Amino acid sequence: MNMNIILAAIIAYLLGSIPFGLLLTRLGGIGDIRRVGSGNIGATNVLRTGNKKLAALTLVADAVKGTVPILIMKALGGESAGLIAGLAAFAGHLFPVWLSFKGGKGVATNIGILFGLYWPLGFIFLAVWLIMAFLFRISSLSALTASALSPLWAWFLDRPALVLALIVIGIFIWIMHRGNIVRLVKGEEAKITLGSHA
Repeated sequence: MNMNIILAAIIAYLLGSIPFGLLLTRLGGIGDIRRVGSGNIGATNVLRTGNKKLAALTLVADAVKGTVPILIMKALGGESAGLIAGLAAFAGHLFPVWLSFKGGKGVATNIGILFGLYWPLGFIFLAVWLIMAFLFRISSLSALTASALSPLWAWFLDRPALVLALIVIGIFIWIMHRGNIVRLVKGEEAKITLGSHA
């Protein structure tokens, strides 16, 4: 069983490593998304190209690659195995082997992980993100707030086994957003814009 979990973690990591933002923008004729905006491969940066459809596809794909490994491993090995698969997928997104371990910031994949682990947490994350985005129109602030609150929601919803994992995920999301945090403090962080293309 231990070897099976290790194998599942490796597969989950490889699935998490798939750079959907990069692949979709290349297929869409935009080119290398790493040369656009912040240089990030995630949905927020894809949105900066003005292509809302590709941004939405990137968001969904990055989320699904967090959910699928969890659901498979929960079915085969229980909650703990699912949690390991989720963490492995998250690591894959942040540090993809295909891109010299330089990946995304983990927000969309974290949403998928939350839905896979305990779906109410996924909806709560989205609700917090949307409220913050409506109030401040800053994507990074919305993501930072929602990720920081996720462990608390897990505790309040009687899912203590998820708290530590969500703390770890939240810490990494904040680390990956360190540049955004500096700009937030300086009042220089970009506002959410939808662009002008379909």
